[in-house]
Amino acid sequence: MPDAAFETRMREVLRSDVEFIAIIGEDLVTAGGKRVRPLVTLLAAQALGAGPDALATSHSWDELLRLSVCVELLHSASLLHDDLIDDSDKRRGQETAFRRFGNVVSVMSGDFMLARLLGELSGMPGSPALTRAFGQAASVICEGEVLQFQVASYADYSFENYFQVIHGKTAALLELAAQAPAMLLGADDSARDALSTFGREYGMAFQMQDDLLDLLGEEAQIGKPVGGDLREGKATYPVLCLLGGPHDAEVRAILERRAGEDGDVARMIALARQERTDDCTREEIRRRARLAIAALDALPPSPARTALAALAERELNRTH
Repeated sequence: MPDAAFETRMREVLRSDVEFIAIIGEDLVTAGGKRVRPLVTLLAAQALGAGPDALATSHSWDELLRLSVCVELLHSASLLHDDLIDDSDKRRGQETAFRRFGNVVSVMSGDFMLARLLGELSGMPGSPALTRAFGQAASVICEGEVLQFQVASYADYSFENYFQVIHGKTAALLELAAQAPAMLLGADDSARDALSTFGREYGMAFQMQDDLLDLLGEEAQIGKPVGGDLREGKATYPVLCLLGGPHDAEVRAILERRAGEDGDVARMIALARQERTDDCTREEIRRRARLAIAALDALPPSPARTALAALAERELNRTH
């Protein structure tokens, strides 16, 4: 997890004289959590030879800390918007910003974070390329969120759409988090491509595991009721595996009524277990995680490379 220096930098970037923005910013800093995305950025930098005490690069560790803060700002801005879109009551056990302050404050605070992100990027070496990369990732995130609603509206369920959605929701930002240090440090194409592949495949495995837990996890462990995706009309991987099979009509009916009848979620869980689509989902998660780990072979062995591989390995058995 990023250290106190990361949190200090976050506070500096999010400082505002407007009380509501300042409160939301401080909540973000103190909320804790694993901070996976900035962690990936800092580990990727270390895997390339950078570090607080390293002399192998021409860039200071402070620049890399700033880059990791930019990654977290993009993530946090998207969460502020997501909570509003999803009508969420809680985020990491706390009342969501839009419930506490209203829609306008929540949306504008997210936009404030994006503006501060741009300000941070503007002062970095290689700013134009980094800004383009962040802009591209942000557009993919937006497209993924909108496509998710479009698929549910049109009942246009397919693996192609699902993979595009989860790439936008999760993998695009982890891909950026992993490759941005290579851009800042001027790493060669093979190292940048390796980290890009790692971030993308790790992100896909991460989101697929989240989706599987949403259907088949334990409520006490995941901290929310199971079946949330079904109630939003989202067909995730274990559900898509049921389509085209003997229960196709029943599964489509449950999706299209957004699991609105008593027993719908329980029935989908039973079907997933009966037809072993939970197993085929876990196999796809394993495949993606292994691709992520294999991509790191292009980098020299190091504790940071090992730590990145461990993040992907964790998706094989994560329960929350």
